[in-house]
Amino acid sequence: MSGAARGPIGRRQMWVVAAAVLAVVLVAGGLTLWLRTRGDGTPSAVSSSAAPSSSAPSSAPTPATSPATPTTRTTTSAAPTPPPSTARPTPAPVPFPPALRGRDVTVLPTGSRVVALTFDAGSDAAGLPSILRTLAAQGVHATFFLTGRWAATHPGSVAAIRAAGHPIGNHTVTHPHLPALSDAAVRDEVLGAQRAILAAGADPRPLFRFPFGDRDARTIADVNALGYVAVRWTVDSLGWEGTSGGQSVQKVADRVVSALRPGQIVLMHVGANPDDHTTLDADALPQVITRMRAAGFGFTTLDALLAPG
Repeated sequence: MSGAARGPIGRRQMWVVAAAVLAVVLVAGGLTLWLRTRGDGTPSAVSSSAAPSSSAPSSAPTPATSPATPTTRTTTSAAPTPPPSTARPTPAPVPFPPALRGRDVTVLPTGSRVVALTFDAGSDAAGLPSILRTLAAQGVHATFFLTGRWAATHPGSVAAIRAAGHPIGNHTVTHPHLPALSDAAVRDEVLGAQRAILAAGADPRPLFRFPFGDRDARTIADVNALGYVAVRWTVDSLGWEGTSGGQSVQKVADRVVSALRPGQIVLMHVGANPDDHTTLDADALPQVITRMRAAGFGFTTLDALLAPG
């Protein structure tokens, strides 16, 4: 009997122990929850530094850097588009005297003992450094006629000519025989060169030279309509023929000086002869300037054509 009496008592003790353990677990859980929320619903330092759930990607952006936040939207819309009025306008062409229309000028209209040195550039720039050094050393300015291809190929040379203060003119894009082209093609050659020279940082308007000196009344009218005055030359140095064409530095200088007259326009070239690679015009230039000055002549540029009166 004593054993039967102890059985129920043991079961009651077991239930009491189990209830006590459950109470301890519930109390401990509640205390932990209170510690994590500090009792006011605000996350504590422990919960804010806890590692993210393994189910969330580690690269997920935080709210501070999310592209959906108002701060980011404000930043991307903060820079307004500049108004059209801030765009730099294309400079207006320099007008030329109406009396020069229909002409391919061969001499400056002056009785003064002055000469205009001009250089065409359409092939390479081999003689340019020497030419610019000579002009700077002698205090002389010249006018340079550039093709569009030359300007696009030698933008640094265009900048050097412009920086030295020399006027620049238009010599077409590709140096063709213009009378063989249609009016539309002539326009493309002239305006194409203009765009290329402007892109290189200079403005060729309103001076134009026909390639090969090849022109007629129609093509002169075409370039006039585009805002250009056509300028030929009084004397061609023939330095472009090179030693392979029978020329020399002395022959070039003699030819130019022998044609001296008031308002003379001298044609020379920047590039080297393609066969012998000589730069006779560049090499003869110091002698040409010295001999002209000894003869009592000074120097001007083709901008003199644009002076009123």
